[in-house]
Amino acid sequence: MSESDPEPERPRPGSGEPSAFGPEEPGSPVAWLQWFWRTDHGAVSYVREILTSVGAVLLVGLLLFAVSGLWPPMVAIESPSMEPNMKTGDLVFVMEEHRLAPGSAYAETGVVTYRTGQETGYTKFAQGGDVIVYQPDGNAATTPIIHRAMFYVNASENWYDKAVAVDPRAVGGADDCGELDFCPAPHGGFITKGDNVNTNRHYDQVSGLSAPVRPAWVVGTAEFRIPLLGNIRLWASGTVDAPTPWAVEPAVGAPTGPHDGPDATASNATAADPTAAV
Repeated sequence: MSESDPEPERPRPGSGEPSAFGPEEPGSPVAWLQWFWRTDHGAVSYVREILTSVGAVLLVGLLLFAVSGLWPPMVAIESPSMEPNMKTGDLVFVMEEHRLAPGSAYAETGVVTYRTGQETGYTKFAQGGDVIVYQPDGNAATTPIIHRAMFYVNASENWYDKAVAVDPRAVGGADDCGELDFCPAPHGGFITKGDNVNTNRHYDQVSGLSAPVRPAWVVGTAEFRIPLLGNIRLWASGTVDAPTPWAVEPAVGAPTGPHDGPDATASNATAADPTAAV
């Protein structure tokens, strides 16, 4: 420092003014904390802003967990099987199925089926019944599926007539129970289906995606969606490519023709990752 450069002015002792050099009483932890939150020092302000942002994110996460009863409480949609009611890249809030379960939920499952929803007027995502996130065949190592619970079947039940009554096209042209997989039902569980009539025309149990979904395989029920926000999760995991200004890539898992497409995978449900779903 030259003789002409003035020495930085330090706050007067006892003035209570924050200083870039540290607290007036360095030995006091309280003084250091007060200085940290009050000083205008550039580097300290930057660190303070980062910590504040991280703390806010953690607080929101804890609040969502307290409401949903699940961690993580959000899933990113990987495929179009629930269109138009959920779209690839949506971020969906999922709640433990027994929390705030309506009286029309089936038995002790906490889930309202499409069939019951049609009778009672209970709707989620523009159609009757709950949309559930479930582990196909109870396998926690695979990407969870997010589809609508259509109706419930009991162990050994011939559910063909029930399936035709709910959606005659979803049985894939089968004429009786003997032409359906998992009929009679090997155990009690939900018959499920994606909402997309182009890619998921058949029940999941007809397409071979899963056996009837036992209540224990249900992760939770979908409550609401935030459009596009799930793309951040999908890009970070490499599930889909980030968009470029010069090209638009087709969505991963987009159908190439009339067939039963991929299950609506949720990404907070990539393999062994409950944050993605198909």
